[in-house]
Amino acid sequence: MTGTDGGSTRTGSARTGGGLLVAGTTSDAGKSVVTAGICRWLARKGVSVAPFKAQNMSLNSFVTPEGAEIGRAQAMQAQAARVEPSALMNPVLLKPGGDRSSQVVVLGRPAGELSARGYFAAGPGTGGAPGANRREALLPVVLDCYERLRARHDAVICEGAGSPAEINLRRHDIVNMGLARAAGLPAVVVGDIDRGGVFASFFGTTALLSRADQALVAGYVVNKFRGDASLLEPGLDMLRGLTGRQVLGVLPYAHGLGIDEEDGLRLSLRGAVRESAAGPPCGEEVLRVAVAAVPLMSNFTDVDALAAEPGVLVRFADRPEELADADLVVLPGTRGTVRALAWLRERGLAEAVARRAAEGRPVLGICGGYQMLGERIEDEVESRAGTVDGLGLLPLRVRFAVEKTLARPSGEALGEPVTGYEIHHGVAGVADSAEPFMTDGRGRALDGCRAGSVWGTHWHGSLESDAFRRAFLRRVARDAGRRFVPAPDTAFGELREEQLDRLGDLIEEHADTGALLRLIEEGAPPDLPFVPPGAP
Repeated sequence: MTGTDGGSTRTGSARTGGGLLVAGTTSDAGKSVVTAGICRWLARKGVSVAPFKAQNMSLNSFVTPEGAEIGRAQAMQAQAARVEPSALMNPVLLKPGGDRSSQVVVLGRPAGELSARGYFAAGPGTGGAPGANRREALLPVVLDCYERLRARHDAVICEGAGSPAEINLRRHDIVNMGLARAAGLPAVVVGDIDRGGVFASFFGTTALLSRADQALVAGYVVNKFRGDASLLEPGLDMLRGLTGRQVLGVLPYAHGLGIDEEDGLRLSLRGAVRESAAGPPCGEEVLRVAVAAVPLMSNFTDVDALAAEPGVLVRFADRPEELADADLVVLPGTRGTVRALAWLRERGLAEAVARRAAEGRPVLGICGGYQMLGERIEDEVESRAGTVDGLGLLPLRVRFAVEKTLARPSGEALGEPVTGYEIHHGVAGVADSAEPFMTDGRGRALDGCRAGSVWGTHWHGSLESDAFRRAFLRRVARDAGRRFVPAPDTAFGELREEQLDRLGDLIEEHADTGALLRLIEEGAPPDLPFVPPGAP
């Protein structure tokens, strides 16, 4: 299996490709970006490749062209692979609704709400979601999706979740070694050396796996290394002696990669800043954006396009005084609109936002944030709180529907073309007299509305439309009294492609690509030694 540079390729419907599992020593070890980097490296070689994550837990999601909801990281990996995202790439998505419950999305559609215990316990889940025999119910779905991708592509690069050595969950596993065993996938384990203890993590992860699972773990990848890689060589040699497995790459720490994260749960809230290498402003002043770090924040990647603009500073805020010097306040999406609304009030942020609106200072609400800006919310679905007063800053009332809206709309706003995607249960009833935000180009409202300096829309991703983003920032700068000028040539899509190419470069330049290709084509070597003590 090679691409345009020679070798064998797929012919007809024959399946000649292989697969690889990218596992990790911990959550956030770098599995998502390594998977994306491998996909981009293979795609540049002319190999037909697709990403796959059997089960994902994330509040950042995306809508595929066929109207299915998947993890946003898998959509990013599909872009790295230069293929359209599909529900096949993330058959099971868990969207946390609190510390102990999640919405279960199967093949892109909500299948019910389950507690963490209910997801693993015996018996069916609510709303038709799989409960107990989760492995028995979902593994066939997962394997079918994987095999369908295998039939269409030369290679499928699978991402694990958390760690494969979570021995309390192994018997239910369908995303780490459970998938690898069922599909015969070789696995590489990624470790974040920036956290420290990477050698112990590699050894311990391997030693906690059963003999059959260890037989598929074929090597390791060190992520986020700073300094002279030759200093690692003694440790790499000793690790090979202890485990019989090579380190297949030492990837350097890469600054300024604004690649989509799995979720906002690990985001350090106070003062957190979206990394940007955009540079100084084109005008005389910068533009400061404060994003309310609401509970269960979803699709906070909406503000990445703002951070990509030269002179736009984006930070997350959880105190009212942190909004004081902001030129624009963003209320982002959330999986708990009523809960987030209560949080805004408890912290004094609701009052600060209302004060801004009264002073004519810009506020933007996206999805759940848009809903909070309305007059009233009727929710018997998400929070089951009944009728709750909104912030009263936009002329709309929201009713939560059982059916989730999943769409890929397009239209016009501020005289410029705009596209986005919708993921929400809340249905907004906007007053006829309201000024629309997103229109069909002939003035007819499609979504959202505006009242003075307060704007709202359900459309995630709309700020990635370059001309619209520039028009919106010009309006914000005018209303905020800032001498800020948007750069005329910032192309967010091109910046994203450059970042994905950088990931491909990391793999091509710092990993043993020959060894990776052999694993994808031939599977794990048959003579990998067992590392005691192992697990049942």
